[in-house]
Amino acid sequence: MIVMIVVRITLNVRAEKQMELLQTLLSLIEPVKKEKGCKSYAIFCDIKDKNSFCIMEEWTTQKDLNRHLKSLRFGVLLGTKPLLQKPPIVRIHTKAGVQGMAAVEEARAQGGE
Repeated sequence: MIVMIVVRITLNVRAEKQMELLQTLLSLIEPVKKEKGCKSYAIFCDIKDKNSFCIMEEWTTQKDLNRHLKSLRFGVLLGTKPLLQKPPIVRIHTKAGVQGMAAVEEARAQGGE
């Protein structure tokens, strides 16, 4: 049975840092899509607020997602925090329920693969 995990990350960037964040996000799309277990990875901009972005990810298994959360690429995403108006909002939707940033921190704290 295939487990599908959906991750939604909302980023609200400082207006003067919008282009910097956008360049960083665009640089992540293709490499993340090639990661094992990634079914989709897309970035959206709010049409009413050009400084609000949403990243939508789909992963096959929790193991694949955890590998991604521990990756340097996800570290790059976390490194954009100084560009943001407020901390990112992370929602991880699984069959068991919804988790937030604590799940990211827990996965990154675990030993490497």
